Amino acid sequence: MKRLLHLFAMTIGIGSGLMLGLTAGSGHAETRAPEGWQPPPKTIVAVEGDKANGFSIHHYDGSWLYPPTDSEAAAECSAYDTRVKRVRCNTEVRTWYRDLGRLKRALRYAHSSEGGD
Repeated sequence: MKRLLHLFAMTIGIGSGLMLGLTAGSGHAETRAPEGWQPPPKTIVAVEGDKANGFSIHHYDGSWLYPPTDSEAAAECSAYDTRVKRVRCNTEVRTWYRDLGRLKRALRYAHSSEGGD
C-alpha cells in the first residue's frame, strides 16, 4: 500500500507540475508550449471519479492509474500495527484525495479555457 501511495503521490506531483496552458492572475499571463512540443508520457491529462467511488487518472501516453477508493485505503491503513502509523497513513490518504480533487478541478478549468484564445 505504501509503495502504491508513493507512486500515486509522485504521479500527481509530476502531472500537476507539467500542466501547460493555464491562465494565471488578473493579467491572464499564459504559458504555452513551443510548437510541436510533446509533454512527457506520464503527464496527467484527466482525472475522473471521486474518493468514495475511486479515481481514474489518465496519462498523456494513454495509460491509466486507478488508486484505491477511500474505503479500500482506510482498510489498508487499519492494518498497520501502531496507532502512529495508522494516523500517518490516514492523513496521507486524505491529503492525496484532497489534492486529486483539486487537480481534477484545475484540469477541468484548463481544458475549458483552451478554446477561449
